[in-house]
Amino acid sequence: MDREEGYRLLGVLQDQVTQRAWRDTLDGVAPGFADWVVTALFGGTYQREGLTLPERQLVNLAALAALGGVDPQLAGHVRTGLRVGLERRQIVEVLVHLAPYIGVPKALAGLRVAAATLAEEPS
Repeated sequence: MDREEGYRLLGVLQDQVTQRAWRDTLDGVAPGFADWVVTALFGGTYQREGLTLPERQLVNLAALAALGGVDPQLAGHVRTGLRVGLERRQIVEVLVHLAPYIGVPKALAGLRVAAATLAEEPS
């Protein structure tokens, strides 16, 4: 794991407002956990070869939609997807594609989160 590289990549994936919001929340409840998340995920898992950043975001969108009940994280990954070059139609299509695998209600919930988030983002 590479802590410095994790923070560098986090700066690519998320704007400062988004970073500050979740990191401050975690630090207030579980000091040190935000640093672990950045180091382990962005300085570790994200550093592995085999998937591009856009491909990783498609996987993240699918996993979060399948979990359900994680709307803030799903919205954040919709924004991150846009930041790393996903097209709006790709984000929507991955959620539509999931319907037979995760169920229509979860796919619809994911689409509602994506639609609201995409509406907030400039085209």
